[in-house]
Amino acid sequence: MAHPTQKPSRKQAQKISARERIQEAQRQEKLAAGRRRRIVVGVSIVAVLALAGGTALAISTAGGKSSANEAAEPTALVVPANTSGPDGTVITYGKADAPHTLQVFEDFRCPVCKTFEATNGEAVRKLVDEGGVKVEYHLAAFLDKNLGGRGSRTALAAVGAAVNEGVDKFKAYHDVLYANQPDEREDGFGDVNHLLELADKVPGLKTDAFVKAVTDRTYAPWAKKVADAFNDSGVTGTPTVKVDGKPLTLFSGNRAVTPEQFTAQVKQAAGLQ
Repeated sequence: MAHPTQKPSRKQAQKISARERIQEAQRQEKLAAGRRRRIVVGVSIVAVLALAGGTALAISTAGGKSSANEAAEPTALVVPANTSGPDGTVITYGKADAPHTLQVFEDFRCPVCKTFEATNGEAVRKLVDEGGVKVEYHLAAFLDKNLGGRGSRTALAAVGAAVNEGVDKFKAYHDVLYANQPDEREDGFGDVNHLLELADKVPGLKTDAFVKAVTDRTYAPWAKKVADAFNDSGVTGTPTVKVDGKPLTLFSGNRAVTPEQFTAQVKQAAGLQ
């Protein structure tokens, strides 16, 4: 059965720390031997992901990105337009007066989230278009700690620049990121140049202001606030989807529920049938 990606417990975090010390020693040995590429291999304790009928353990290989990816992040909190909640940590897609709320909890590096989006992303859009439901996105970044790297945080900061351009731009960029999610063993979203390249797939998104905000990491402090809000939400794994606070079943056995099954759950929970 497919499981949401889980945040680590304190005991698990201690295990990760021990692994990190071992990995750092291994890295130094490789550098001393003359290898130029930094390789950090960490076994994630996120979850065992049963995808496409197979079981995969999340493993991260963080390549040695440099230049802009290692630039110092700003400290001043800049809240993007078109957000709500404390410090603008919630992004709402759909009509503000829609009577029911679909809460979606995701991490851009989460492969199970990608499966959910690939299977039911269009069903979510249709539900919003019908007007009975709006979507609140609650975004996480805990997979950076589990897998190594900074892809979740960097993608989330870029999403801040996208939503500042407009909610429709955000939703289109959100969908592009999941459609082009790198392998979980890589940290492709940690490269701002790659995130800017993906922005080319969203017509009208790549304005001068967007490019500057992504390059300068303008919304990195906001991204931290968003991630902290997720950590305080009580949700322990991604993806999690709720309708008016009622959790939905996203997977059955090894497969995501069908769009028809997902839509039926939403309408039943919201009383729209």
